[in-house]
Amino acid sequence: MLRKGNKLYSIITGACPKCHDENMYVNNNTYRLSKTLKMHERCSNCNTKYKLEPSFFYGSMYVSYGVGIAFSLAAFVVSYVLIGASLLVAFIAIIVTMVGFLPIILRLSRNIWINLFMHYDKGLSKKKA
Repeated sequence: MLRKGNKLYSIITGACPKCHDENMYVNNNTYRLSKTLKMHERCSNCNTKYKLEPSFFYGSMYVSYGVGIAFSLAAFVVSYVLIGASLLVAFIAIIVTMVGFLPIILRLSRNIWINLFMHYDKGLSKKKA
């Protein structure tokens, strides 16, 4: 399921959407907050430019909203439905989840956004899928 050539591979790993050989981000550690969204300008393998135009990733804010809703819903279901916590505790669980997973949500949203516009090209990959 999570193999090269699959959009989900690029979205989850943050790999170049064209060749899936290089990580788009300068630092692999998502929780290094000063560098969470710092990206390479281009892929060193296929030379794909990640920022297609100035302010390209503003669109990922819309994706971020949906991803945040999914994380919030998951926190609510786990805390209120599965564990049986009160609504107040479920609300606190949602807040803790959103704060704790914010760097992941930001990167995941960018990965989804760029993968809407770029597609995997097997011919560009050094290591074949």
